[in-house]
Amino acid sequence: QVHLVESGGGLVQAGGSLTLSCAASTSIFNLNVMGWYRQAPGKQRELVAAIMRGGSTDYVDFAKGRFTISREGAKNTVVLQMNSLKPEDTAVYYCYAKSPVYLSDYWGPGTQVTVSS
Repeated sequence: QVHLVESGGGLVQAGGSLTLSCAASTSIFNLNVMGWYRQAPGKQRELVAAIMRGGSTDYVDFAKGRFTISREGAKNTVVLQMNSLKPEDTAVYYCYAKSPVYLSDYWGPGTQVTVSS
């Protein structure tokens, strides 16, 4: 069982920045993938960015050039730095992890990000 807890959400004006953190209950280097998803009201949950066990990263188009995913191994934490935020980035952001044990998926409870225009 892997427990994930997000922090760092809040209200920011368009063009501003926020840093989201996801603390895992296990070493993040034991996990196949960690990432961030988001879900806006009335929309499906969508991938934002992911970081693989080996350190490679992947971003969806809307995140490229604005968002950066990284990890702090000593803290078992994955960080999503979000810059140049837009009102359409408003959503609940969820931390995600895939464990190598039965390839199980784990989710955090989510953190609200609101970008005002």
